[in-house]
Order: sequence, then C-alpha cells, then structure tokens
Amino acid sequence: MNFIQNHIKIYAITALCSGIFFSCAQKALHNSGEAKTVTTTEKIPVDLPWSQRMLLSEMKRFPEAWMLDYNKTPKWSYPTAIVLEGAERIFEKTGNQEYYQYISTFGETMIKENGSILSYDLSKYNIDMLNCGNVLLYLYQKEKKEKYLTALQTLRSQIDGQPRTSEGGFWHKKIYPNQMWLDGLYMGEPFYAHYTNIFSKGADAEKAYNDIVNQFDLIQKHLLDKKTGLLYHAWDESREQQWADKKTGLSPNFWSRAMGWYGMAIVDVLDYLPQNHPGRVRLLSYLKSYCEAVIKVQDRETGLWYQVLDKGDEKGNYLEATGSSMFVYTMMKSVNKNYLPKSYKKFAKKGYEGILKNLITVDENGMVNLNRCCAVAGLGGNPYRSGSYEYYINEEIRSNDPKGTGPFILASLEFEK
Repeated sequence: MNFIQNHIKIYAITALCSGIFFSCAQKALHNSGEAKTVTTTEKIPVDLPWSQRMLLSEMKRFPEAWMLDYNKTPKWSYPTAIVLEGAERIFEKTGNQEYYQYISTFGETMIKENGSILSYDLSKYNIDMLNCGNVLLYLYQKEKKEKYLTALQTLRSQIDGQPRTSEGGFWHKKIYPNQMWLDGLYMGEPFYAHYTNIFSKGADAEKAYNDIVNQFDLIQKHLLDKKTGLLYHAWDESREQQWADKKTGLSPNFWSRAMGWYGMAIVDVLDYLPQNHPGRVRLLSYLKSYCEAVIKVQDRETGLWYQVLDKGDEKGNYLEATGSSMFVYTMMKSVNKNYLPKSYKKFAKKGYEGILKNLITVDENGMVNLNRCCAVAGLGGNPYRSGSYEYYINEEIRSNDPKGTGPFILASLEFEK
C-alpha cells in the first residue's frame, strides 16, 4: 500500500512540475507586459482588455477565420480582413502565437500553392475583393511565401483593369457601371496604398499615390452634402439607376456604415501616404470636415449613431453598432496620430462608452457580443435595393457581424494605447 502511495506522490509531483514548466514556456511567448496566455478553449477572462476579449470571442464563434461573416465554406471576403487586422495588431502587442496562427491558417487555406485565391474571380472587378489583400501583405512580410506574392500581384492587377468613371474613379463593381460607393474607398484604397508602400518605387509609386488621392477627391466632389458635411452612400455618373437623383446622380440617404467605411479609409490610407505628398493635406482636411459632420449627428444621450444618420427622430430608425464602432475608431486613431486635436477625444470616448453600455453583452463563459449590427446594405442588384429610408431600416439586424466586431477591436486598441 505504501509503495502505491509513494508512486502516486511521485506522479503528482512530476505532473505539477510539468505544469509549471509548461506555464513558464507559454509565458515566454509573450512580452513582459502580458501576464497570461489565454486559449480559445478556456473561459474568457474579464480582466483582459476589450480588444482581446472580443477577438477571443470571435475565435470561439468562428474557429477558422474564413467562417467570419457566418460563411459555411471558405470564402475570400472583406469582413474577415477587418477582424484579422485587429488580430495582427494584438499579436504584435502580445506575442500570443494563437492569434498569429488564426491569421496564418486563413492564408494557408485561402491561397493555393500556385497562388490562386479560393472563390476569387478577377473578371468580376469587384473592389470589395481587394480588402482581404491586406492580410496577405502582412503574411508575406512575415513568411515570404511565394504563393502569397503571386496572389498579391493578381489583386494588384485588378486595380489596373478596374473600370473607371470619366474622371478616373473606380466603379464599385463591373456589374455596377459608372458608380462610386463610399464603401469602395475602404475596400480598395488602403490595400492599394499599402501595396504601393511595400513594392513600388519612384515614378510608379508617385503615380499610384496620385491615383489613390484622386479617389478621395472625386468622392468629396460628387458625394459631399455641403449643408450637413455628410456624404451620400453612392453616386451614379450616368444617372441611370433608379436610386440615383436624375440631376445629381446621388443616392437618397446618409447610411451610417457607408460613412464609417469612408472615415476608416482616410485614416488607414494616411498610414502609407508619404508625409511629403501634396494630397496628404487634402486628406487631412477631408478628415476634419468628416469628423465635424459625424459629431453633429451623434446621439447626445448614448453617444451612438443612427442607421440613417440624420433621421434619428424618424420611426424605425435605430442606434447601430457597425457605424458607431467605425466612427469611434476613426476619431480615436485621428487623435492618437495627431491628425485631429485632442478635443475630439471626448466625442470618441462618449461613443465608445455608449457601445460598451448599450451594445455589448457578455455571456456567462466570458464571450463578448456586439449587438444591433446591420447585416448588409447596398444599392441596385436583384432584388433591387432602392436606398430609401425604409430600405435601410428594414435590412437584417444581427449580433457579432465582423463589420462591427472588427472595427470594435480596432477602436479598443486605440483606447488601449
């Protein structure tokens, strides 16, 4: 009996030492500022920063990154890239390999060995497809895999062939002729600028940066409402669409997320546009005008923003999570980068606190949920989307849409600096 008990003690001590060793090994993966390693199999601790709590929640909900946006099969899809951008920044901050693995596995799954991209069709010239290229830019710099470079070159070739308006503005998609959407500025320009920053030199780089700035110039020229400072969702140069005003070509409403995309596009492009580029001053002026307009329609009670920005008092409108998260990210990043005075922080902070108080819930297992997200909205297509007020407020509302959780992670990181 004593023999058995002694062996049990030996095994227990061995197991305990192994556990301590394993724990120390895990901590070695982190920088000195991180106290613990968290895996997605555990309950999510409430003492982690909100950025990590939301990312870990997304990783539990969607064990493979291609599942983000509730995809059933692997899909090259822009919402994935926004959450993974947050994952990149959190990995760089913490050194937690689990976060990097989540990003890396997405690249391995979506890019075949010959460099072709699963579910991507170049011939559609859909500008939404460029945004996910930011993930590959990150992975290529880390891993130098030839297949990622090939895929990146394919995405860059889409820019060269993208159909354009008469002034050089990118069509949103080949099937949406003559149309510029606010969404497209975020989908295309940060990737275009990031790619140029890494791979282009001299005259080629200057030409690309000029082209990028021109996209913003055209948006300001054609989509800006000078009375409110807000920007309409889209513009049809041909004036042929049912949703387009026959005189101006503009869609009829100010949609929250479309404005959100545009703000994120400006602050993210500024990361890569050279300091001495003449267009930089214009982008900064657009950003200031944009934030001033957004602040004017911020709900004074909650700090949030409505689905249709300027119609908060109308029946059926609601305080929406994706646009609110995007506005907070844009403003807080602008303050941190000194693009805007520190006085703007109070508006970003009020919005962020409004999200935490009104839109965030936490399950008993620590899973963080972002509620009241507009699932999708667009213009035209089949069935036809009119861009009316009734259209926007009646689109599907769901929780944990990556077009909200991604910007929430990014906004949280700005507050955690």
